[in-house]
Amino acid sequence: MKLSKTAWLSLGIGIFTIAFASLGMAYSGQARGQSGLRHELNLAQLRLDNYQSQQLSLQKKEAEIRLVQAESRLKAVKTALSPSTEGIEVSDTLFAIAEACDVEITEIGSSALASEKLEEVTCSVLPLTVQIEGDVPNLVDFVLKLPEEFPTGMVKSVEIIVPEEGEDRENPWANLRLFIYAYRGD
Repeated sequence: MKLSKTAWLSLGIGIFTIAFASLGMAYSGQARGQSGLRHELNLAQLRLDNYQSQQLSLQKKEAEIRLVQAESRLKAVKTALSPSTEGIEVSDTLFAIAEACDVEITEIGSSALASEKLEEVTCSVLPLTVQIEGDVPNLVDFVLKLPEEFPTGMVKSVEIIVPEEGEDRENPWANLRLFIYAYRGD
């Protein structure tokens, strides 16, 4: 079957119209899809920005709380390190501990008050040497009570000597080195 030029032209125009209409519909669908995706992307971006600002705000609040807690702990430590290190008061306390533990202090010595840095905080340090005499369990009790009475103190060394028969001394004795720390405020 032969078609005339007009039929071919009509057929071509019809095919072109159908193809053009199909492309137009495809483009329209794609544009709607793209518009929807842009809208979703914008919403996601807004949610992300909002989420990040909320997270940063929450992290800032948590950091502020930790800072307040750290400052409070620092203040408590400074307060704990503030007891007086006056030699007389320390000596009185040592004699009270000795009496409670049934030992005798035979010697107390101290060098000059010094300074020492503990965790970036400068403290005064009162170094003491103490010699005590008594039964070994009582000597040990004396050493164990020191941290209770001097919470900011540190026993640096303890040497307990038990004399053998025939030595000049009858009772065991101990030599201690004790450091008492105190914070002297800003």
